[in-house]
Parts: sequence; structure tokens; C-alpha cells
Amino acid sequence: MNSLGLSLLAALAGVCTALQAPINAALRGGLNSAVWANVANFIVGLAAILLAAAFLRAPLPSAMERAPWWAWTGGLLGAAYVGLAIFLAPRLGAAAFIALLIAGQMIASALLDHFGWLGLTQRPLDAARLLGVALVIAGALLIRR
Repeated sequence: MNSLGLSLLAALAGVCTALQAPINAALRGGLNSAVWANVANFIVGLAAILLAAAFLRAPLPSAMERAPWWAWTGGLLGAAYVGLAIFLAPRLGAAAFIALLIAGQMIASALLDHFGWLGLTQRPLDAARLLGVALVIAGALLIRR
């Protein structure tokens, strides 16, 4: 897949993220529980992933012990994200929530790239990248107002 296709898929992931917060907040209202809305989110997500695995005929992993211990924490981080989105999106609004979410992602991602943490290729935080991060943060602050 070319760079444009990959970029469009990344933008689609962003659309999914923007939609997920208010959808899960509505589920919270319907279930009258943030915790059970989070549980429902992951049950539906698990069902979708299992269907995709069956459709793609993905083989079961044979060597799960090869993954580092921290590789198993993604689900915890996903649960934290969904829980915070359920709580914050109705209070901040979708645009402010997503802008602040992206600002946090940019700060963390720039540090992960700069130091090559968690198995990523090291990409130094030069002036241009630092300016880009600063502009994203500035944009988030402007939207938050």
C-alpha cells in the first residue's frame, strides 16, 4: 500500500476515534453506568475481532511467551482510554476532547520516537518536529477555549 493509502487509513482511524467517544458516552447514558459501557465496548470489539480473525483464517499464535511483558498492557490502556472518553467527551465536547487527546498523543509519540522506546525506531526530536508538536498543542488549546 502506498503512502497516500496508509495516510487515508490513519485518517479513518482518527474518524473512528472521534466517533467512539460520543457513541460510548451515549451507551453510558443508556446503561446508566460508565463501567458497563466500557465492558460492552470491549465485548462488541472482541466479537468483531474474532469475526475478522475467522474470516481471514488467522492462525492462533504459537509462541505468546515471546512478547515482552509490557506488550500485554495494550488492553489496559484501551480500557483507560474508553473510560476517560466516556467521562470527558460529554463534559469537554467532541472537538476539545479529541484535540487534547491528539496533543497528548503527540507529546507521548514524540518522546517514544526520540528515545526509541518500546521497540520503535529512534527518530530524534529536531526543531521541525518540536515545532509540529508545539503547533498541535497550540491548536488543542485554541479549540479548548
